[in-house]
Amino acid sequence: MANSKEQFGSRFAAIAALAGSAIGLGCIWRFPYMVGENGGAVYIIIYVIATLLLCIPIFFAEFIIGRRSGANCLGAMRKLAPGTPWKWLGVLCTLTPMIILCYYSVVGGWSITYLLKSFNLGYPASFAAFSASTWAPLCAFVVYLGLTCLIVVGGIKKGIAAFTKVSIPLLFALIVFLSVYSITLKGSSAGVDYLFRPDWSKVDAHVVINALGQGFYSLSLGMGIIVTYASYISKKDDMVVAGLGTAGFTLFFALLAGLAIMPAVFAAGIEPASGPGLIFDSLPFIFTSLSSTYPVLGTVVAVLFFFSVSIAALTSSISLVEVPVAWLIEEKGFRRGRAVLLVFVIGLIGGVPCALNTGIFQSFDLLCCNVLLPVGGLLCVLFVGWKMKREDVWDEFTNGGSLKWNVRLFGFVRFVLSYLAPVAILAVFVSNFI
Repeated sequence: MANSKEQFGSRFAAIAALAGSAIGLGCIWRFPYMVGENGGAVYIIIYVIATLLLCIPIFFAEFIIGRRSGANCLGAMRKLAPGTPWKWLGVLCTLTPMIILCYYSVVGGWSITYLLKSFNLGYPASFAAFSASTWAPLCAFVVYLGLTCLIVVGGIKKGIAAFTKVSIPLLFALIVFLSVYSITLKGSSAGVDYLFRPDWSKVDAHVVINALGQGFYSLSLGMGIIVTYASYISKKDDMVVAGLGTAGFTLFFALLAGLAIMPAVFAAGIEPASGPGLIFDSLPFIFTSLSSTYPVLGTVVAVLFFFSVSIAALTSSISLVEVPVAWLIEEKGFRRGRAVLLVFVIGLIGGVPCALNTGIFQSFDLLCCNVLLPVGGLLCVLFVGWKMKREDVWDEFTNGGSLKWNVRLFGFVRFVLSYLAPVAILAVFVSNFI
Protein backbone atom coordinates (compact mmCIF):
# COMPACT_ATOMS: atom_id res chain seq x y z
CA MET A 1 0.00 0.00 0.00
CA ALA A 2 1.39 3.40 -0.86
CA ASN A 3 2.10 5.75 1.96
CA SER A 4 1.82 9.39 0.82
CA LYS A 5 1.48 10.81 4.33
CA GLU A 6 3.95 13.20 5.90
CA GLN A 7 6.94 11.21 7.15
CA PHE A 8 9.79 11.70 9.61
CA GLY A 9 12.26 12.35 6.80
CA SER A 10 15.23 10.26 7.96
CA ARG A 11 16.07 7.06 9.83
CA PHE A 12 17.60 9.03 12.70
CA ALA A 13 14.49 11.20 13.03
CA ALA A 14 12.29 8.09 13.10
CA ILE A 15 14.41 6.29 15.71
CA ALA A 16 14.71 9.50 17.77
CA ALA A 17 10.92 9.87 17.77
CA LEU A 18 10.38 6.20 18.68
CA ALA A 19 13.08 6.34 21.37
CA GLY A 20 11.73 9.63 22.68
CA SER A 21 8.30 8.14 23.06
CA ALA A 22 9.77 5.05 24.71
CA ILE A 23 12.15 6.56 27.26
CA GLY A 24 10.24 9.56 28.54
CA LEU A 25 8.96 9.42 32.07
CA GLY A 26 8.74 5.64 31.74
CA CYS A 27 12.50 5.54 32.32
CA ILE A 28 13.25 8.60 34.46
CA TRP A 29 10.15 8.74 36.65
CA ARG A 30 8.45 5.34 36.61
CA PHE A 31 11.34 2.90 36.29
CA PRO A 32 13.24 3.98 39.45
CA TYR A 33 10.21 3.91 41.72
CA MET A 34 9.04 0.58 40.29
CA VAL A 35 12.54 -0.80 40.95
CA GLY A 36 12.23 0.49 44.50
CA GLU A 37 8.81 -1.11 45.02
CA ASN A 38 9.70 -4.48 43.44
CA GLY A 39 12.95 -5.63 44.98
CA GLY A 40 15.66 -3.85 43.01
CA ALA A 41 17.98 -5.94 40.83
CA VAL A 42 15.69 -8.94 40.47
CA TYR A 43 12.98 -6.72 39.02
CA ILE A 44 15.50 -5.23 36.56
CA ILE A 45 16.55 -8.71 35.38
CA ILE A 46 12.93 -9.75 34.74
CA TYR A 47 12.26 -6.44 33.01
CA VAL A 48 15.24 -6.89 30.66
CA ILE A 49 14.23 -10.50 29.84
CA ALA A 50 10.63 -9.47 29.19
CA THR A 51 11.78 -6.66 26.91
CA LEU A 52 14.12 -8.84 24.85
CA LEU A 53 11.91 -11.93 24.50
CA LEU A 54 8.41 -10.45 24.41
CA CYS A 55 8.36 -6.70 24.02
CA ILE A 56 10.60 -6.42 20.96
CA PRO A 57 8.51 -8.94 18.93
CA ILE A 58 5.37 -7.06 20.03
CA PHE A 59 7.04 -3.87 18.81
CA PHE A 60 7.51 -5.57 15.43
CA ALA A 61 3.84 -6.57 15.36
CA GLU A 62 2.65 -3.03 15.98
CA PHE A 63 5.19 -1.68 13.48
CA ILE A 64 3.91 -4.11 10.82
CA ILE A 65 0.31 -3.01 11.41
CA GLY A 66 1.17 0.69 11.19
CA ARG A 67 3.49 0.69 8.20
CA ARG A 68 1.52 -1.90 6.22
CA SER A 69 -1.65 0.16 6.55
CA GLY A 70 -0.05 3.61 6.46
CA ALA A 71 -2.85 4.73 8.75
CA ASN A 72 -3.85 5.58 12.29
CA CYS A 73 -4.98 2.80 14.65
CA LEU A 74 -8.64 2.73 13.61
CA GLY A 75 -7.77 3.31 9.98
CA ALA A 76 -5.29 0.43 10.11
CA MET A 77 -7.97 -2.01 11.22
CA ARG A 78 -10.35 -0.66 8.60
CA LYS A 79 -7.75 -1.28 5.86
CA LEU A 80 -6.28 -4.57 7.06
CA ALA A 81 -9.46 -6.21 8.45
CA PRO A 82 -12.48 -4.37 7.03
CA GLY A 83 -15.89 -5.24 8.43
CA THR A 84 -14.57 -7.38 11.29
CA PRO A 85 -14.57 -7.05 15.09
CA TRP A 86 -10.87 -6.20 14.88
CA LYS A 87 -11.99 -2.57 14.65
CA TRP A 88 -12.22 -2.69 18.45
CA LEU A 89 -8.46 -3.15 18.61
CA GLY A 90 -8.20 0.17 16.79
CA VAL A 91 -10.64 1.72 19.25
CA LEU A 92 -8.64 0.41 22.23
CA CYS A 93 -5.32 1.65 20.84
CA THR A 94 -6.80 5.10 20.20
CA LEU A 95 -8.45 5.49 23.63
CA THR A 96 -5.57 4.11 25.73
CA PRO A 97 -3.10 6.95 25.00
CA MET A 98 -5.81 9.47 25.86
CA ILE A 99 -6.24 7.85 29.28
CA ILE A 100 -2.48 7.78 29.81
CA LEU A 101 -2.17 11.41 28.71
CA CYS A 102 -4.59 12.47 31.45
CA TYR A 103 -2.37 11.35 34.34
CA TYR A 104 0.97 11.50 32.50
CA SER A 105 0.55 15.25 32.02
CA VAL A 106 0.13 15.60 35.78
CA VAL A 107 3.63 14.15 36.26
CA GLY A 108 4.89 16.44 33.53
CA GLY A 109 3.41 19.35 35.47
CA TRP A 110 5.22 18.20 38.62
CA SER A 111 8.52 18.15 36.71
CA ILE A 112 8.04 21.69 35.39
CA THR A 113 7.15 22.95 38.88
CA TYR A 114 10.26 21.39 40.39
CA LEU A 115 12.38 22.70 37.50
CA LEU A 116 11.26 26.26 38.24
CA LYS A 117 11.81 25.82 41.96
CA SER A 118 15.31 24.47 41.30
CA PHE A 119 16.60 27.90 40.36
CA ASN A 120 16.45 28.95 44.02
CA LEU A 121 16.11 25.45 45.54
CA GLY A 122 12.79 26.52 47.03
CA TYR A 123 11.21 23.06 46.96
CA PRO A 124 8.00 22.16 48.81
CA ALA A 125 8.47 20.79 52.33
CA SER A 126 7.37 17.38 51.00
CA PHE A 127 6.10 15.98 47.75
CA ALA A 128 3.02 14.58 49.50
CA ALA A 129 2.06 18.05 50.67
CA PHE A 130 2.64 19.51 47.20
CA SER A 131 0.66 16.82 45.34
CA ALA A 132 -2.20 17.10 47.85
CA SER A 133 -2.54 20.84 47.29
CA THR A 134 -4.97 22.23 44.72
CA TRP A 135 -3.78 25.09 42.57
CA ALA A 136 -0.06 24.44 42.08
CA PRO A 137 -0.38 20.89 40.60
CA LEU A 138 -3.47 21.89 38.64
CA CYS A 139 -1.91 24.96 37.01
CA ALA A 140 1.31 23.07 36.25
CA PHE A 141 -0.71 20.28 34.61
CA VAL A 142 -2.52 22.75 32.34
CA VAL A 143 0.73 24.47 31.32
CA TYR A 144 2.44 21.17 30.57
CA LEU A 145 -0.46 19.82 28.51
CA GLY A 146 -0.50 23.10 26.57
CA LEU A 147 3.25 22.88 25.82
CA THR A 148 2.81 19.32 24.58
CA CYS A 149 0.00 20.28 22.24
CA LEU A 150 1.95 23.26 20.87
CA ILE A 151 4.74 20.92 19.76
CA VAL A 152 2.28 18.53 18.08
CA VAL A 153 0.62 21.41 16.21
CA GLY A 154 3.91 21.75 14.30
CA GLY A 155 3.31 18.40 12.59
CA ILE A 156 5.66 15.46 12.03
CA LYS A 157 8.83 17.03 10.57
CA LYS A 158 8.62 20.54 12.00
CA GLY A 159 7.10 19.52 15.34
CA ILE A 160 7.74 16.00 16.61
CA ALA A 161 10.85 15.11 14.58
CA ALA A 162 12.52 18.50 15.08
CA PHE A 163 11.96 18.39 18.84
CA THR A 164 13.13 14.81 19.38
CA LYS A 165 16.23 15.13 17.15
CA VAL A 166 17.54 17.80 19.50
CA SER A 167 16.06 16.70 22.82
CA ILE A 168 17.10 13.02 22.81
CA PRO A 169 20.88 13.58 22.44
CA LEU A 170 20.66 16.40 25.01
CA LEU A 171 18.69 14.24 27.41
CA PHE A 172 21.20 11.42 27.03
CA ALA A 173 24.14 13.73 27.83
CA LEU A 174 22.38 15.12 30.90
CA ILE A 175 21.46 11.72 32.34
CA VAL A 176 25.03 10.43 31.85
CA PHE A 177 26.36 13.42 33.78
CA LEU A 178 23.82 12.94 36.57
CA SER A 179 24.55 9.19 36.80
CA VAL A 180 28.26 9.83 37.25
CA TYR A 181 27.56 12.48 39.86
CA SER A 182 25.07 10.32 41.77
CA ILE A 183 27.41 7.35 42.28
CA THR A 184 30.06 9.66 43.79
CA LEU A 185 27.79 10.64 46.70
CA LYS A 186 28.64 9.38 50.16
CA GLY A 187 26.54 6.29 50.92
CA SER A 188 25.60 5.77 47.26
CA SER A 189 27.23 2.31 47.06
CA ALA A 190 24.21 0.76 48.79
CA GLY A 191 22.05 2.10 45.96
CA VAL A 192 24.35 0.60 43.35
CA ASP A 193 24.17 -2.78 45.15
CA TYR A 194 20.39 -2.52 45.24
CA LEU A 195 20.37 -2.08 41.46
CA PHE A 196 22.77 -4.88 40.56
CA ARG A 197 22.70 -7.55 43.33
CA PRO A 198 19.51 -9.61 42.96
CA ASP A 199 17.56 -11.03 45.87
CA TRP A 200 15.65 -13.91 44.27
CA SER A 201 13.37 -14.27 47.28
CA LYS A 202 11.63 -11.12 46.05
CA VAL A 203 10.30 -12.85 42.91
CA ASP A 204 6.54 -13.43 42.75
CA ALA A 205 3.71 -12.99 40.26
CA HIS A 206 3.29 -9.37 41.32
CA VAL A 207 6.91 -8.55 40.45
CA VAL A 208 6.65 -10.34 37.09
CA ILE A 209 3.46 -8.55 36.01
CA ASN A 210 4.93 -5.22 37.07
CA ALA A 211 8.12 -5.92 35.09
CA LEU A 212 6.09 -6.86 32.00
CA GLY A 213 3.93 -3.77 32.48
CA GLN A 214 7.06 -1.64 32.67
CA GLY A 215 8.33 -3.25 29.46
CA PHE A 216 5.10 -2.28 27.72
CA TYR A 217 5.14 1.20 29.22
CA SER A 218 8.77 1.96 28.44
CA LEU A 219 8.49 0.79 24.80
CA SER A 220 5.10 2.48 24.29
CA LEU A 221 3.43 -0.85 23.46
CA GLY A 222 -0.29 -1.50 23.44
CA MET A 223 -1.12 2.20 23.27
CA GLY A 224 -1.19 2.81 19.51
CA ILE A 225 1.98 4.92 19.42
CA ILE A 226 4.12 2.42 17.49
CA VAL A 227 1.26 1.79 15.05
CA THR A 228 0.85 5.53 14.48
CA TYR A 229 4.55 6.38 14.25
CA ALA A 230 5.24 3.42 11.96
CA SER A 231 2.71 4.83 9.50
CA TYR A 232 5.05 7.84 9.15
CA ILE A 233 8.15 5.71 8.47
CA SER A 234 9.44 4.98 4.97
CA LYS A 235 8.97 1.52 3.47
CA LYS A 236 12.72 1.49 2.85
CA ASP A 237 13.62 1.61 6.56
CA ASP A 238 14.46 -1.60 8.45
CA MET A 239 12.02 -2.26 11.29
CA VAL A 240 14.50 -4.60 13.02
CA VAL A 241 17.02 -1.75 13.22
CA ALA A 242 14.27 0.56 14.49
CA GLY A 243 13.04 -1.99 17.04
CA LEU A 244 16.42 -3.07 18.37
CA GLY A 245 17.65 0.52 18.38
CA THR A 246 14.62 1.72 20.33
CA ALA A 247 14.71 -1.19 22.80
CA GLY A 248 18.47 -1.03 23.29
CA PHE A 249 18.44 2.69 23.89
CA THR A 250 15.48 2.36 26.26
CA LEU A 251 17.10 -0.38 28.36
CA PHE A 252 20.39 1.51 28.54
CA PHE A 253 18.63 4.74 29.40
CA ALA A 254 16.53 3.04 32.12
CA LEU A 255 19.70 1.71 33.77
CA LEU A 256 21.29 5.16 33.56
CA ALA A 257 18.17 6.66 35.15
CA GLY A 258 18.40 4.07 37.91
CA LEU A 259 22.04 5.01 38.48
CA ALA A 260 21.16 8.68 38.53
CA ILE A 261 18.41 8.26 41.13
CA MET A 262 18.74 5.14 43.28
CA PRO A 263 22.27 5.82 44.66
CA ALA A 264 21.06 9.31 45.60
CA VAL A 265 18.02 7.80 47.32
CA PHE A 266 20.21 5.60 49.51
CA ALA A 267 22.68 8.43 50.12
CA ALA A 268 19.79 10.50 51.44
CA GLY A 269 18.50 7.66 53.62
CA ILE A 270 15.12 7.65 51.88
CA GLU A 271 12.99 4.52 51.55
CA PRO A 272 13.32 3.24 47.93
CA ALA A 273 9.70 2.00 47.93
CA SER A 274 8.37 5.55 48.22
CA GLY A 275 6.13 5.29 45.17
CA PRO A 276 5.47 7.84 42.39
CA GLY A 277 6.96 10.69 44.40
CA LEU A 278 10.38 9.03 44.76
CA ILE A 279 12.41 11.39 42.58
CA PHE A 280 10.52 14.43 43.83
CA ASP A 281 11.24 13.55 47.47
CA SER A 282 14.79 12.22 47.22
CA LEU A 283 16.57 14.41 44.71
CA PRO A 284 15.67 17.82 46.20
CA PHE A 285 17.19 16.62 49.48
CA ILE A 286 20.45 15.86 47.68
CA PHE A 287 20.49 19.13 45.78
CA THR A 288 19.78 21.16 48.90
CA SER A 289 22.51 19.32 50.83
CA LEU A 290 24.98 19.85 48.00
CA SER A 291 24.20 23.56 47.80
CA SER A 292 25.07 24.03 51.47
CA THR A 293 28.71 23.30 50.54
CA TYR A 294 28.75 24.23 46.86
CA PRO A 295 25.87 26.70 46.30
CA VAL A 296 26.34 27.20 42.54
CA LEU A 297 26.98 23.52 41.79
CA GLY A 298 23.91 22.44 43.79
CA THR A 299 21.67 24.77 41.82
CA VAL A 300 23.17 23.81 38.46
CA VAL A 301 22.80 20.07 39.11
CA ALA A 302 19.22 20.56 40.33
CA VAL A 303 18.23 22.58 37.27
CA LEU A 304 19.90 20.08 34.93
CA PHE A 305 18.14 17.13 36.53
CA PHE A 306 14.61 18.52 36.48
CA PHE A 307 15.21 19.96 33.02
CA SER A 308 16.04 16.37 31.98
CA VAL A 309 12.83 15.09 33.56
CA SER A 310 10.78 17.77 31.79
CA ILE A 311 12.35 17.03 28.40
CA ALA A 312 11.82 13.30 28.93
CA ALA A 313 8.18 13.89 29.75
CA LEU A 314 7.58 15.96 26.63
CA THR A 315 9.19 13.40 24.30
CA SER A 316 6.60 10.86 25.42
CA SER A 317 3.52 13.02 25.81
CA ILE A 318 3.76 14.35 22.25
CA SER A 319 3.42 10.75 21.03
CA LEU A 320 0.38 10.23 23.27
CA VAL A 321 -1.29 13.28 21.72
CA GLU A 322 -0.35 12.30 18.16
CA VAL A 323 -2.33 9.01 18.26
CA PRO A 324 -5.83 10.56 18.60
CA VAL A 325 -4.76 13.55 16.49
CA ALA A 326 -3.83 11.22 13.63
CA TRP A 327 -7.27 9.58 13.87
CA LEU A 328 -9.08 12.94 13.82
CA ILE A 329 -7.08 14.14 10.80
CA GLU A 330 -7.26 10.95 8.73
CA GLU A 331 -10.71 9.66 9.63
CA LYS A 332 -12.69 12.78 10.51
CA GLY A 333 -11.08 15.34 8.22
CA PHE A 334 -9.92 17.68 10.97
CA ARG A 335 -7.13 20.16 10.37
CA ARG A 336 -4.17 19.52 12.66
CA GLY A 337 -4.75 22.64 14.75
CA ARG A 338 -8.40 21.79 15.44
CA ALA A 339 -7.56 18.15 16.15
CA VAL A 340 -4.89 19.12 18.69
CA LEU A 341 -7.25 21.60 20.34
CA LEU A 342 -9.92 18.93 20.77
CA VAL A 343 -7.39 16.49 22.28
CA PHE A 344 -6.22 19.28 24.60
CA VAL A 345 -9.76 19.85 25.84
CA ILE A 346 -10.39 16.12 26.38
CA GLY A 347 -7.04 15.75 28.16
CA LEU A 348 -7.94 18.73 30.33
CA ILE A 349 -11.27 17.22 31.35
CA GLY A 350 -9.76 13.81 32.12
CA GLY A 351 -6.61 15.14 33.74
CA VAL A 352 -8.09 17.55 36.28
CA PRO A 353 -9.33 14.73 38.58
CA CYS A 354 -5.87 13.09 38.38
CA ALA A 355 -4.20 16.37 39.30
CA LEU A 356 -6.47 16.86 42.30
CA ASN A 357 -6.70 13.29 43.64
CA THR A 358 -3.71 10.94 43.98
CA GLY A 359 -6.06 7.95 44.33
CA ILE A 360 -7.56 8.61 40.90
CA PHE A 361 -4.06 9.19 39.51
CA GLN A 362 -2.82 5.80 40.76
CA SER A 363 -5.97 4.05 39.54
CA PHE A 364 -5.38 5.39 36.01
CA ASP A 365 -1.77 4.19 36.12
CA LEU A 366 -2.68 0.68 37.33
CA LEU A 367 -5.53 0.38 34.81
CA CYS A 368 -3.27 1.30 31.90
CA CYS A 369 -0.10 -0.60 32.82
CA ASN A 370 -1.63 -3.80 34.18
CA VAL A 371 -4.76 -4.08 32.01
CA LEU A 372 -5.03 -1.91 28.90
CA LEU A 373 -1.43 -2.19 27.67
CA PRO A 374 -1.17 -6.00 28.02
CA VAL A 375 -4.59 -6.46 26.39
CA GLY A 376 -3.63 -4.13 23.53
CA GLY A 377 -0.31 -5.92 23.06
CA LEU A 378 -1.99 -9.33 23.16
CA LEU A 379 -4.51 -8.36 20.50
CA CYS A 380 -1.78 -6.90 18.27
CA VAL A 381 0.30 -10.10 18.30
CA LEU A 382 -2.81 -12.21 17.70
CA PHE A 383 -3.75 -9.99 14.78
CA VAL A 384 -0.33 -10.21 13.12
CA GLY A 385 0.28 -13.83 14.07
CA TRP A 386 -3.12 -15.23 13.09
CA LYS A 387 -5.24 -12.72 11.17
CA MET A 388 -2.81 -11.13 8.69
CA LYS A 389 -1.64 -13.17 5.73
CA ARG A 390 1.76 -14.73 6.26
CA GLU A 391 3.06 -13.32 2.98
CA ASP A 392 2.00 -9.79 3.97
CA VAL A 393 3.79 -10.05 7.31
CA TRP A 394 6.87 -11.49 5.57
CA ASP A 395 6.82 -8.73 2.95
CA GLU A 396 6.66 -5.99 5.59
CA PHE A 397 9.21 -7.55 7.94
CA THR A 398 11.80 -8.24 5.23
CA ASN A 399 11.07 -5.23 2.97
CA GLY A 400 10.02 -7.56 0.18
CA GLY A 401 12.86 -10.01 0.82
CA SER A 402 15.58 -7.38 0.34
CA LEU A 403 16.81 -7.56 3.96
CA LYS A 404 18.60 -10.91 4.21
CA TRP A 405 19.11 -10.84 7.97
CA ASN A 406 15.39 -10.17 8.45
CA VAL A 407 14.59 -13.11 6.19
CA ARG A 408 16.61 -15.35 8.52
CA LEU A 409 14.89 -13.91 11.60
CA PHE A 410 11.39 -14.12 10.22
CA GLY A 411 10.62 -17.72 11.25
CA PHE A 412 11.63 -17.10 14.86
CA VAL A 413 9.77 -13.79 15.10
CA ARG A 414 6.61 -15.30 13.59
CA PHE A 415 6.77 -18.20 16.06
CA VAL A 416 7.08 -15.77 18.98
CA LEU A 417 4.19 -13.66 17.71
CA SER A 418 1.92 -16.62 16.99
CA TYR A 419 2.59 -18.80 20.02
CA LEU A 420 5.07 -17.65 22.67
CA ALA A 421 4.01 -14.02 23.10
CA PRO A 422 0.22 -14.64 23.34
CA VAL A 423 0.65 -17.46 25.88
CA ALA A 424 3.16 -15.49 27.99
CA ILE A 425 1.13 -12.27 28.01
CA LEU A 426 -2.08 -14.11 28.82
CA ALA A 427 -0.46 -16.12 31.63
CA VAL A 428 1.08 -13.08 33.27
CA PHE A 429 -2.09 -11.04 32.78
CA VAL A 430 -4.34 -13.68 34.39
CA SER A 431 -1.92 -14.10 37.31
CA ASN A 432 -2.51 -10.41 38.06
CA PHE A 433 -6.05 -11.30 39.19
CA ILE A 434 -5.28 -14.46 41.17
